[in-house]
Amino acid sequence: MSITPYPPTRPTRSGGRRGTTFAVAAAVAVTAIGACSDAPTAASTASAASPSASAGAPGGATPSNYTVVDLGTLGGPFSIAFDVNNVGQAVGSALTSDGLQHAARFYRGTTMDLGTLGGLNSQASGRNESADLAILSDTRDNDPLAEDFCALHSGQICRAARWHDGLLTELPTLGGANSVALEINNRSEIVGAAEDGTPDATCMAPQKSHFQAVVWGADGKIHKLPPLPGDEVALALKNNDIGQVVGTSGMCSNTNFGGFGLGPHAVLWDHGSPINLGNLGAPENVNVAADVNNSGTVVGGAGFPDGSTHPFMWTKATGMRDLGLMSADPADAANTPFSINDRGQMVGGSCDITLATCRAYIWQNGTMTDLNDLVPADAPLYLISPLGINGDGEITGLAIVKSTGEAHAFLAVPVSGKSDNGATHVPNASHRMPLPPAARRLLRH
Repeated sequence: MSITPYPPTRPTRSGGRRGTTFAVAAAVAVTAIGACSDAPTAASTASAASPSASAGAPGGATPSNYTVVDLGTLGGPFSIAFDVNNVGQAVGSALTSDGLQHAARFYRGTTMDLGTLGGLNSQASGRNESADLAILSDTRDNDPLAEDFCALHSGQICRAARWHDGLLTELPTLGGANSVALEINNRSEIVGAAEDGTPDATCMAPQKSHFQAVVWGADGKIHKLPPLPGDEVALALKNNDIGQVVGTSGMCSNTNFGGFGLGPHAVLWDHGSPINLGNLGAPENVNVAADVNNSGTVVGGAGFPDGSTHPFMWTKATGMRDLGLMSADPADAANTPFSINDRGQMVGGSCDITLATCRAYIWQNGTMTDLNDLVPADAPLYLISPLGINGDGEITGLAIVKSTGEAHAFLAVPVSGKSDNGATHVPNASHRMPLPPAARRLLRH
C-alpha cells in the first residue's frame, strides 16, 4: 500500500467541470441533518443580502423551463441519481427486484446495473467525462466492528472502488476496514474517506474508529488530506479539475459519514492544504462544504444560531456568505445546496426538519426558484432533491412519482429557446407535495 501526501505535484487547469453532489451519502445529507438534530421547527428569516452575479451566477439569466424524465429503476421501487456528466449520463443507485441496492448508470432510456465488489449493495456517486465512475460497495466480508460506515445496512465491510469499461476495481485504504468513494474529476482523481484503524470510544455511534479525507490518484494510489489543525478526522466530499477538494472535519465525536457527511468545520483543501471556510455564527454546529466548481466557488450548508441550516457560498474574495432560506415558512427550515456548475448555477433541496415536505430549487442570479414551477404542470414527477447539475444546466436527483408515491431518479433538461412559458420564477409553496411515508423512510434510511 502506498500512502503519500497529496498532491505530489501541483496540477494544471483542465477541461470543463460537470456539476456534482454528495450522495444522499453526502447529498440528502445536509438537508437531513435537521431531521437528525434537536433543531427548532421555526425557520429563521435572517440572512445576508443575496450574492451578486459577480459571484459566478450568469448575469441577467432567468431559469429555463425544463422537460423532466423518469430514469427508471432496476426492477424495484426506488432509484436515485447523484451526478450527471456533460453528455447526459447520470449515475446513482437503484433497487433490484430482490430488494438490493446496486450502483446504476442511467443513459438514453436504459438503466445499467454496475454490480458490486462481491457483497450485497453498491452505489455510484460520481462520474467524469471519460466514463470513469466513483463507486462505494459492500464486500463479501462482515464488518468486525459493525460500523455500517457506508450506510448500506448490510453488516459487510464497504470499500471505495473505481468503475471503468465494465471493470470494478477496489481501491486501497489507510489501514482500516472501510472506505468510501464519493466523486471523480476529469483527471480521474477520486475523493472520499478511509478509516485509518485508530480506535476511539468517543466516535459517533456506530462508528468506532477514525477516518480521514483521501484522494485516490489516477494510478490508484491513496493520498491522505489532513484535517484542520486541532481536528482529528475528516471527510472529502467533492473535487474539481484543478486540485481543490471540499468537505468537513472535526472530532470523531461530532463528525460522521454513515451515508451522509456532517461535521463542525467546512473545509477547502487547496492542493492538499486545508482552509477553514468559516461559519454563519454557529462555529460548532454542522458546517459542510458540499461542492466546488473550477472557479473555486464553494457551496455548502452551515448551521445558523437558531438551529436551522442555511446554504452558503464561499469565494476567496468574499469569504462565506449566507444565501438565506427559500421562505420564512417552517417547511423551508433546512435549505441546502448540493451542486454547482461552472456557470454558477446551484441546485439544492429545501425541507422541513421532519422531512414531511421537500422541494427542489435552482439558485442563479441571486434568486432561488422552485424547480417544480419550471416543469409542466402535468409532469408525472414531483422534484424533491436535485443532486447534480452539469455544464449545460441538466439536473439530476430524486423525485416522487405522483401516481404511485415511489421515489425515482430524474433528469431535468432545459427547454431550448423557451425561458419562461408562464413560470413565475418566485418561490411558490402552494403546490408543495407532502412526501409519502415510504419516501420519508427512504430519505431517513
